[in-house]
Amino acid sequence: MADEELKRLAHADYWDERYSGVGPDQRVHEWFRSFGDLEGFFDRNLFQKRAPETSPRILHLGSGDSTIPQDLAERGYTSQVCVDFSTAAVELMSKRHANIEGIQWKQMDVRHMDSISSQSIDFAFDKGTLDAMIHGSPWSPPPEVLDNTGQYLKEVLRVLKPDGAFLYITYRQPHFIKPLLQREGLDWEIQIEPLGGSDSSFGYYGFICQPKKENGD
Repeated sequence: MADEELKRLAHADYWDERYSGVGPDQRVHEWFRSFGDLEGFFDRNLFQKRAPETSPRILHLGSGDSTIPQDLAERGYTSQVCVDFSTAAVELMSKRHANIEGIQWKQMDVRHMDSISSQSIDFAFDKGTLDAMIHGSPWSPPPEVLDNTGQYLKEVLRVLKPDGAFLYITYRQPHFIKPLLQREGLDWEIQIEPLGGSDSSFGYYGFICQPKKENGD
């Protein structure tokens, strides 16, 4: 994808255009990996950590029309919030899953999640949203990229509980992503799981980021 096209991914009107006119049974795109592809990752980092009966609050960041909220609901996770800054995507998914218990859909910019209380989320999940904010040189990201990703990641850190986790899926190399995560005001304990490729040539990585505990905690 050309850099000019990559820049458009960080704007709501691009996604409104893509989701407008999509039928109730049509899907735009499942970014990077499907639930089936990620089941092992979820097992290690969600299912084994917090069983459905513990009712962890899960936040899907830039949820689009992914099936993963529905897949998790079928596993018994019934405290999920899906946010996206595309009004068209939120309206589509609110109607599509109106009968599924435990999923809320909200129109929201992930850089400004004012209606989500601080330290209220157990797991925040991102599959393609941070990546949509990245363009230009990976060695020296443009100021716009640093600003957008910084605002976003600080908001994620704010809404997570002290023992919560930010689960992030990307195709980008970890040595390009870690500098974005490890900046002033962003204190994470980071683990990285190589997830391998799918039918394409891309390899994928799962980041498990937890708020860094202060000494003595």
